[in-house]
Amino acid sequence: MSKLTKNQKLALSKIEAGKAYTLAEAVEKVKEVNYAKFDASLDIDVRLGVDPRKANQMVRGVVTLPHGTGKQVRVLVLCSADAEAAAKAAGADYVGLDEYIEKIKGGWTDIDVIITQPAIMGKIGALGRVLGPRGLMPNPKSGTVTVDVAKAVEEVKKGKIDFKVDKNGIVHSSIGKMSFTPEQMRDNAREFVNTLIKLKPATAKGTYLKSIYLSSTMSPGVKVDTKSVDA
Repeated sequence: MSKLTKNQKLALSKIEAGKAYTLAEAVEKVKEVNYAKFDASLDIDVRLGVDPRKANQMVRGVVTLPHGTGKQVRVLVLCSADAEAAAKAAGADYVGLDEYIEKIKGGWTDIDVIITQPAIMGKIGALGRVLGPRGLMPNPKSGTVTVDVAKAVEEVKKGKIDFKVDKNGIVHSSIGKMSFTPEQMRDNAREFVNTLIKLKPATAKGTYLKSIYLSSTMSPGVKVDTKSVDA
């Protein structure tokens, strides 16, 4: 196990062991212990009381954060020629079809999100080996396979993200930047957690929100009192 750096030790010393902070306190604490010299991401980890091995307890969805993610999201739209103008007008960074399919086959993945139309999915299926491991494969459940590609581009640019519980029952996502105000951070965290609550599987028993932690890219996690999220 690697030794803690001076900054890491200092950050840990400012977090009370075992304490669950209110959401407002946790946001302030994450800002206090963030020592990155760049605009680090605000990350959230939520442990859910579900068994992801059971199909009826898989939690997956999308959320549009009130204040966006703070990141410049590079969007590729693979669509028919008649939809290209609308996709470009909506803010897509790259728009086309066959030429980009060939580029991806050649290893190009300098993008964050791919949006396409249902009729185009047949052509994209062959790209699964390249896109799948990178989490770039379009999916109807995340809204990236749609007949209205322009609307999908606008939503992604405004801060729409998709998430999925992992095999350990944890949902992890970046929900902002450390340059955000405490109010913006709280708003985004509330929206994310409330979306998870709405997606609670009917078959999930016991405590659903087991734990919530906030952190920056390089800081230790700060435990959040789950009951404080709506406060």
